Formats: sequence, structure tokens, C-alpha cells
Amino acid sequence: MIFENIRPEDIEKRSFEIITRELEEAGIILDEKTAFVTKRCIHTSADFEYASTLTFSDGAIDIMRDLIRNGASIVTDTNMALAGINKKKLSSFGGEALSFMDDEDVAREAKERGITRAAVSMEKAAKLDKDIIFAVGNAPTALIKLHELMENGVYTPRFVIGVPVGFVNVVSAKELFISSDVPYIINRGRKGGSNIAAAICNAVLYSM
Repeated sequence: MIFENIRPEDIEKRSFEIITRELEEAGIILDEKTAFVTKRCIHTSADFEYASTLTFSDGAIDIMRDLIRNGASIVTDTNMALAGINKKKLSSFGGEALSFMDDEDVAREAKERGITRAAVSMEKAAKLDKDIIFAVGNAPTALIKLHELMENGVYTPRFVIGVPVGFVNVVSAKELFISSDVPYIINRGRKGGSNIAAAICNAVLYSM
């Protein structure tokens, strides 16, 4: 077998070169404004399907950048996504990455009400006195709860990254925001995950 001799610091750059080349060979042309986000999702997953399923609302990148510049925080629905977000870069703009999934009050209330911790954690995040970018990579119930809060006039998210993965209510939960007025980055279909949610956050952070 033949291996490329690549310096450790050049591996990521080489990976993106391969991604760009293979997209070109497949005749896939990405939107210039959002290509860097799509490519990072492909880099994270080695799945080129994101080139056709990752969906952006109008001006999504600029809106997300403005929120970050103005100190918005990112709330995730998993500790995995939380761990993957570049907190140092986010904090340089005054924001922080948060997850309430392991909070005792969230677990207790979820059990009492018979709903998921993800749903309760979205309610808790909605009470924060700050702008929030929601990065949902696992639980469609988090997206459903956010949409419910919006429909009831309780809370309107400033930005939603909706990339939960799975089979139950995943596709329909994502579509709720595609048909809404909330700025979003959504991956249509069943694919996604906490790593993809973090990758999207980092792609935008690294571009600033």
C-alpha cells in the first residue's frame, strides 16, 4: 500500500483539498457563501451527501456571525457537541457554549412531566437573558419544543442549527424550521449528529 507523507499540521489542509477535488470531479458546485460549512461537515463525517442535504436560510452565515460578534452563546443538546465546539474562539467574542442536559433540575422535571431532557433543556435555555444559537445534533424533541415555544408566542429562537440524527420524528422536526422565519442551518433527512452540530459551529467560528 502507498501512503502519502503528510506533516501532521498539513493533514486537515490536505483533507479539504481532497474534498474539493472530489466535489469537482462529481460535478457538484456548492454555494460560495456556504461551501466552507458544507465542506467541514463532509470533513467531519466523510459523507459527501451533505453537499446536497445541508440547507441554509437566506443570509444564514452572516446572521450567525453577527450573533457571535455580539456575544451570543451556543446551547447544545448533547455534551458531545458541547465538547467539540471551540470555546476559546467563542469566548473571544463574549459568548459561551452551554448544555443543560446533565442538570439535576432538568432530569427531575423531564421525569415528572414524561418528556425528554432535551425538551426541558430547551425551555431552560429560552429563559436565559441573552441571545442563543441553538445547536441540536441529537434530539428532534429539542427542535419540536423550540418550535412549540415559538408557536405559543413564548419564545422565538434567534438561530437554529438543526442536525439531529436518527429515525423517530427526525425528518419532520427539521422541516418545522425550514418552513419558519427563524434563521437556520438544517440537514434534511435522517443524517446529522453531535459532531456535525459542532462542526457547523466551528466552521463559522473559524471563518471569523
